[in-house]
Amino acid sequence: MSWHPQYRSSKFRHVFGKPASKENCYDSVPITHSVHDNHFCAVNPRFIAVVTECAGGGAFLVIPLNQTGKLDPHYPKVCGHKGNVLDIKWNPFNDFEIASCSEDTTIKIWDIPTQLLTKNLTVFRKELMGHARRVGLVEWHPTAANILFSSGYDYKVMVWNLDTTESVINNPVRTICCHQDVILSMSFNPSGSLLATTCKDRKIRILDPRAGAVLQEASYKGHRANKVLFLGNLKKLLSTGTSRWNHRQMAVWDQDNLSVPLSEEDLDGSSGVLFPFYDADTSMLYVVGKGDGNIRYYEVSADKPHLNYLTEYRSYNPQKGIGVMPKRGLDVSSCEIFRFYKLITTKNLIEPVSMIVPRRSESYQEDIYPPTAGTQPSLSAQEWLCGMNKGPVLVSLRPGSEQLSSQPRLPERPPSLNRTEQLVLEDGQRPFSLPEGKMPRRVAEHRLEEKKTRLTNGFDVFECPPPKTENELLQMFYRQQEEIRRLRELVTQREVQAKQLELEIKNLRMGSERF
Repeated sequence: MSWHPQYRSSKFRHVFGKPASKENCYDSVPITHSVHDNHFCAVNPRFIAVVTECAGGGAFLVIPLNQTGKLDPHYPKVCGHKGNVLDIKWNPFNDFEIASCSEDTTIKIWDIPTQLLTKNLTVFRKELMGHARRVGLVEWHPTAANILFSSGYDYKVMVWNLDTTESVINNPVRTICCHQDVILSMSFNPSGSLLATTCKDRKIRILDPRAGAVLQEASYKGHRANKVLFLGNLKKLLSTGTSRWNHRQMAVWDQDNLSVPLSEEDLDGSSGVLFPFYDADTSMLYVVGKGDGNIRYYEVSADKPHLNYLTEYRSYNPQKGIGVMPKRGLDVSSCEIFRFYKLITTKNLIEPVSMIVPRRSESYQEDIYPPTAGTQPSLSAQEWLCGMNKGPVLVSLRPGSEQLSSQPRLPERPPSLNRTEQLVLEDGQRPFSLPEGKMPRRVAEHRLEEKKTRLTNGFDVFECPPPKTENELLQMFYRQQEEIRRLRELVTQREVQAKQLELEIKNLRMGSERF
């Protein structure tokens, strides 16, 4: 019989939640009072969008991310729906494009201007009309550009191709009609080749989103699913819902066999819906309860037990909805690995909560920031509709690495530099550099600016890469301690020499006074 240690070795064991200070929150925000079980909030590195209350139709606010503090009561809204807005989602490949769906049976695509809104935005770019009843959910395809999914209370999932010149689209490219009741959630696998849904009949279905065929269907009676989520490339699903005894519950499923869950875990007896969020880069699962103040987080593994509880962030302020920042918008200098935006209706407040890995080093932590999905689509809409599948285009979050936007990079050196900077020895060695005193002024300033871009908190991340293993971390620690000890000894020697020199000077002065 093998012995298993009680504690797992994990670099995320001590992750903690850090709420933003009062001045970094969004105050006096009129958050919607809708009872729909949705997030009501969408975030990207530029804006935060929140569904709000509005007389005579539906509206939502789009606030620049850095515009924290108290919101002007007359702040402009994005309003054009005739019914309440039920869901909003930012385009993952365009930070200025957002989709909204409403009780008026329509989906609208909006272009947000780069400058601040000065009046209500009522002109939409596209309107999608195909549902017979109100539309509850919208989801962008994770890898293909201009592909949008919507689900309505007519029990249909519709696939829309936005790569057209028409401003009003009446016919989707595909309508999926396999559900017998209202669809509660939708989730894609990383390549977007599979779509998982939960329905009010409490069944989980895995669909081919192009053909509309049901590939797998769960008929397990012991777990009534409400939300479902693909767990990255683990080929597993996670669902949240209730058990036979109405306890809130999570279940892990094999995506190739939905007959019986791989594991189940009861949480508590509360009634609020559980929203799951999975971070494929760190294999961490966050579970947020509607009406709760806490956020539980787990580490997900391919082997049993599939969910390893870490800890939870606790707060007295209950959240009605939640928004999540994409990985490309996180602060890597403070080791932030996830960020929530809690909608607190009791205070009309949006509170950012950062999940942070405690690290002493101020350098870039490559082990907790693997390459992540960027802003570049890997497929066009037509390629995906023709049957192609590709994973997301990955980018690095390292400061100074290639830009995350699709805009072309500026040249590293100005083309008008002095020719002496471009001289290279004939034998292929490195180009020589002029002394600082003889260097042209603009060249010296450019070099200084170039050097600054390589520093993070005064640490050169290219010349001194961060440790990747525990042994390398220990070796770096011991080297630093040895260097500190050597410097202290050097300082002590200098102090002794200075005292001896002062004593000699004093003796010389006394001798000169005697003579």
